[in-house]
Amino acid sequence: MKSSPHRHTPAIIDLSAIKNNVQKFREHIGETPELWGVVKANAYGHGAVPVAQSIYELVDGFCVSNLDEAIELRNHLITKPILILSGIVPDNADIARSLNITLTAPSLEWLKLIVAQDKKDVLVGLKIHIAVDSGMGRIGVRDATEANQMIELADKYGIDVDGIFTHFATADEPNQRKFNEQKLNFDKIVSQLIRRPKYVHSTNSAAGLWHREQVQDLERLGVAMYGLNPSGQTLDLPFDLEAAFTLKSELTHIKVIHAGDTVGYGATFEATEDTYVGTVSIGYADGWTREMQGFHVLVDGEFCEIIGRVSMDQITIKLPHSYPLGTTVTLIGRDGEKEITAQDIAKWRNTINYEVLCLLSDRIYREYK
Repeated sequence: MKSSPHRHTPAIIDLSAIKNNVQKFREHIGETPELWGVVKANAYGHGAVPVAQSIYELVDGFCVSNLDEAIELRNHLITKPILILSGIVPDNADIARSLNITLTAPSLEWLKLIVAQDKKDVLVGLKIHIAVDSGMGRIGVRDATEANQMIELADKYGIDVDGIFTHFATADEPNQRKFNEQKLNFDKIVSQLIRRPKYVHSTNSAAGLWHREQVQDLERLGVAMYGLNPSGQTLDLPFDLEAAFTLKSELTHIKVIHAGDTVGYGATFEATEDTYVGTVSIGYADGWTREMQGFHVLVDGEFCEIIGRVSMDQITIKLPHSYPLGTTVTLIGRDGEKEITAQDIAKWRNTINYEVLCLLSDRIYREYK
């Protein structure tokens, strides 16, 4: 989707806030574990390349979700280690090897497809981290037998088993039963390996925040880096984080409608009195989804309700009075004494703050400060 800098609906990304969050996390976990920045999904909507460049000196490596995200970083001179957290198509292993990109090995079957290529320029020196399914139920081996078979097969073909990792399903919840089960499962598998890889790791933002004793060789710092609480509002943060994402727009049209007049598709809003209505250039094509009807934005420091259905490209809001065209509308961020956070939107949508920012499309132009 085409980025639209001329539309005056920018996301403003505060890179200093992201850097401050990384530094706070470093202090929280100590100096020994490596800290890898997770910049998958376009850095949770913040912009993978600008974020990676800004924190380059503060982290030891990066994590992404797929090969193309890793290639994008390499194309922008990000030379530190990059780990792809999902399994890739085995036929593309030669690309990863040539760019020194570390792959996740989700199973013995996957690794057999890699070695079946039988090409030294693909296999020798290729780095992998073995994924362990300790209870998440997605990818990964479930016992030490399969993990050891993978190590033996990798050794035979010159593949470097550089790490082994798992992912916790409930690190951001008060009930620790599932977390402890997964920890025991993972620790048991690691203890039975024929050889310990360089990196043993299991902690994402949530686990690093509330289970820092579990941080092993490296911490995968994701959503907390961007100033969001991984638990939403369930658990209190052990230290303050700074939100890095602000979303602004402006009033593009203002009118007065009268009692009985309707607004939007389906005529779902009907005025009961003379009402000032403002139009704003954002819609569901931008990731401002249709559930946002009834929520609010900020204009001149006051909450203004979104009325009528959210359209593909525009929303309409109820104003207390007339404003000049071009008046700033805050969708995420602070205006005066009031604030709208990604978590506020997540609560309204009955989802998580991750999804709110990840859904904001590339059509929203990102500005960096």
